[in-house]
Amino acid sequence: MTKTISYNPKYPSIEDLRKKAQKKIPKFAFDYLDGGCNEDVNIHKNTNELRRVELKPNYLVPFTKPSLKTELFGHTYDAPFGISPVGLQGLMWPKSPEILAKAAFEHNIPFVLSTVTTSSIETIAKITEGKAWFQLYHPAKQEVTHDIIKRIEEAECPVLVILSDVPSFGYRPRDIRNGLSMPPRMTLQNILRVMTRPEWALKTLINGQPSFETLKPYMPKNLNLSQLAGFMNDTFSGRLNEEKIKKLRDLWKGKLVLKGVESVQDMETAVRLGLDGVIISNHGGRQIDVGQATINSLQTIAPLYKDKIKVMMDSGIRGGTDVSRALASGADFTFMGRSFMYGVAAMGNKGGDHTISILKTQLNQIMEQLCCESTGDFNKFLI
Repeated sequence: MTKTISYNPKYPSIEDLRKKAQKKIPKFAFDYLDGGCNEDVNIHKNTNELRRVELKPNYLVPFTKPSLKTELFGHTYDAPFGISPVGLQGLMWPKSPEILAKAAFEHNIPFVLSTVTTSSIETIAKITEGKAWFQLYHPAKQEVTHDIIKRIEEAECPVLVILSDVPSFGYRPRDIRNGLSMPPRMTLQNILRVMTRPEWALKTLINGQPSFETLKPYMPKNLNLSQLAGFMNDTFSGRLNEEKIKKLRDLWKGKLVLKGVESVQDMETAVRLGLDGVIISNHGGRQIDVGQATINSLQTIAPLYKDKIKVMMDSGIRGGTDVSRALASGADFTFMGRSFMYGVAAMGNKGGDHTISILKTQLNQIMEQLCCESTGDFNKFLI
C-alpha cells in the first residue's frame, strides 16, 4: 500500500524546515545539527557543487506516468532515497529516531540507525518490522562487535553499514564553544538558551534525558559525564582496515555496505573484499574540510564501478532536485540526514512524514518535467 503524500504548505521546502528548526531547538542542538568541521567549507561545497549538475528536459516525446520505485538489494523501495544515520538524534528532538523510523517504514524507504544515536536496535526493529538498516561504529573489543552483530541479526536488519570516514572525530568549533556533551553541559548560557525553547524543554523533560540506548549493555552503570568520553574512546576504534572488514564480512551474512568512500583506491578495495555496496560520503562535511565535494567523487567513481557494486551517495543532498542530480551523475540510490532532522526539529511527530512527502513531490515533478519515467533513467538527461 502506497503512503498518501501530504505536507503542511507553510513549510514547502527543506530550507523552510531548517529556519523553523532553528527557532524551535536550543542553539547547542541546532549548531550540532547544522554545522560541519573546521571552517564549514565542505558542508557548503557539497551542496554548491551538486547544484552545478544540469539536466535537459525533453518535452515532445512519448511519456507515461513516472515511477519513483527503486530496487535495491532485492527490495523495491517507494523512492530512491533513504534516511542517513545521525548521532545524538534525541538531543535535537526527543524521540527523533522513532519518529523517522516510523515515517520511513510507512513510506517504504530505508532508515539507517546509528550506533551512537538515542534509540536501541530492538526498538527501531519493532517499529520497522525488521526493515531498518544499522550503521556500525567499529568496536575496539571483539566481544562487543560479536554481540552487536548478534543483536542486529535477531532484529532481522537486512543491511549493515560500516564507516570508513571516522578514524578520528571531526574538529567542530561550534560544538566546542557550546560545551556539547551527552547530555549537554548546562552552563548558564545553555540554560538560558533552553529557557527560550519551552516546547523542546518540556518534551525533553517528559521523555527523559537522551542516552546511547544501543550501547547501554556495554556501558558501566552510573557513568558520569566526565567518564563518558573515556568510555567512547576505549570502546570504539574508528579506523577501518582490510583485516577488520574481512572479519565483518565473515561475521555478517546480510548485505554489507561501506560508507565514506571517496577514492578509487578505497572503491577498488571494497569490490575486492566482496562488499555489496558503498556510500560515497564525506560525513556531511563533518569530518574533513579539505576534500572534494561528494558529487565530484561520485562522478569519478561511478562510471568505473557501477556494474560491479551498488553505488550510493549522501552529503550535500537537500531536496528532490538534488536527488535527481545525484542519480543522473551515477548514484543508484541516495541518503539524507540533515534534511530529515530539520523536519523533525521543526514539526515534531509530523516531521518525518512531512519531509518525505516534500521530497517525493519534488522528485516526481522533476521527472514529469524531464519526461523521465524511471529513477534509473536520470542519466539520459544529464548535460
